[in-house]
Amino acid sequence: MLSDRRQKVLAALIEEYVARALPVGSRTLTERYQLGVSAATVRNELSVLEDGGYIAQPHTSAGRIPTDQGYRAFVDNLLAQEGREEEDERCKKAADKLRESASELDDLVEQTSSALTKLTDCLSIVLAPSVLDLHIKQVSLISLTPYRALVVVVTEDGQVFNRQMEFAEEVPSDELARVQHLLGDVFSGNSLHEIENGLGQGMAEAFRNPLVRMTLDEVLSCMREGDTSRAHSLGVTSLLAQPEFSQSQALLPVMQVLEDDTVLLHILDNAAQTCTGAPSVRIGSENDAEALSGVSVVASRYGRGDAAGVVAVIGPTRMDYSKVIRAVRIAGAALGDN
Repeated sequence: MLSDRRQKVLAALIEEYVARALPVGSRTLTERYQLGVSAATVRNELSVLEDGGYIAQPHTSAGRIPTDQGYRAFVDNLLAQEGREEEDERCKKAADKLRESASELDDLVEQTSSALTKLTDCLSIVLAPSVLDLHIKQVSLISLTPYRALVVVVTEDGQVFNRQMEFAEEVPSDELARVQHLLGDVFSGNSLHEIENGLGQGMAEAFRNPLVRMTLDEVLSCMREGDTSRAHSLGVTSLLAQPEFSQSQALLPVMQVLEDDTVLLHILDNAAQTCTGAPSVRIGSENDAEALSGVSVVASRYGRGDAAGVVAVIGPTRMDYSKVIRAVRIAGAALGDN
């Protein structure tokens, strides 16, 4: 546990390093920050912080830079201040403004991702809740021709999915209406996972009808297709603008990991597992994927229960954690009631 003074010196060093991406010396800290102690005391505190592994000296004649451990101590102190009433109120107002600017859920997701990138100068990712866990509000069957129909699925959070289905034999519109009624008993208020596990009322009766079984298969396929495009990301160019990634080769391992949807979902789901209100912050080597050892992931869950999504920011370990944590909180609040 760092003393208040060492925490203050560490915070000043991190703030300076975040702003300029250059090693920080004791003279810089003394001249630019009101630390309330002499230059000799600052030098002594820097030596103690270095011995403790919180900062490092890249070259003998250079200043110091934060280590992952130093960032962790700094972030833990930031998170300990979360939940202050005035900060909560500011985040709530910003989230309300973001919600008001979007007419539909898809618009809100895109605008939230865009706002995160602008606020943080990092890569932003909004991972929508798994479609398979969303409760279904309505299933409609619309006859297009006697041999073709449109299946429309509306979830309780307002998302709409549709898919055309074709019949080998003519199917009258009144038969489609009867099947729609049967499916209403099966689907309404249940998720696809619940339906597949046989929890939908009327399931046994409905499955005796071949058209119902066919329609159910079409709905499952439709929703699974929607589930493959859960991630909305923006800000690769913002990452390239950071000194750490000025050479695109440095960013390549990160992008290779993020372009693998399976790996991405695993990383974000794991990063947000421990979220209980405050965002989760994984710094450098704390990330499961070795390719992400040079970045930090700030993530937060939104929504309720199994039908929850994740909002995240990925950037260099030299990120403005205070700004990013606040931005992720705002984004999570904006998406949380939708």
